[in-house]
Amino acid sequence: MATDIPLKGRRWECEQLDGLVTAVWAGLSRALVLRGEPGVGKTALLDYVAQRASGCRVTRAAGVQSEMELVYAGLHQLCAPLLDRLDRLDRLPGPQRDGLRAAFGMRGAASLDRFLVGLAALNLLSAAAEERPLVCLVDDAQWLDRASAQVLAFVARRLSRRPLPWCSPCATAARSSTSCPSW
Repeated sequence: MATDIPLKGRRWECEQLDGLVTAVWAGLSRALVLRGEPGVGKTALLDYVAQRASGCRVTRAAGVQSEMELVYAGLHQLCAPLLDRLDRLDRLPGPQRDGLRAAFGMRGAASLDRFLVGLAALNLLSAAAEERPLVCLVDDAQWLDRASAQVLAFVARRLSRRPLPWCSPCATAARSSTSCPSW
């Protein structure tokens, strides 16, 4: 990849994102929310992170307004690629495993406990990150279903307690209620 920064006028932002990817490679956890009005290039910055994250596993999700009523649709988009190895799911504690399977439509459930789904997502992402540094990118977070947004905020708030090499979520949103650092 070229060493010059490909996004015109975005040198500072690209340097910050390079630092985030470098931290992930070094085994540190990071979360970042990119905020801005529609059309200012937040998606281009996420694409930049994906390109710079060579050697990392990258998972992506994008909020879609028409899916806002589909519970856990965004979380499923982000985590589905990690289900390529079902042993990751099988290693979760029973209630978490059952909750995530129910959330993803892999089994029936009378009700879903969002806390268990949040713990399961955190542990699934952590298990994947133990194998290889993990970068999770979420675009248009303002269009995520509420349950997915809550789980991803739950995961992001716990990153500092996990010395694992992953960055999640790096989300774009015009407005966001997460408590992640942003610029």
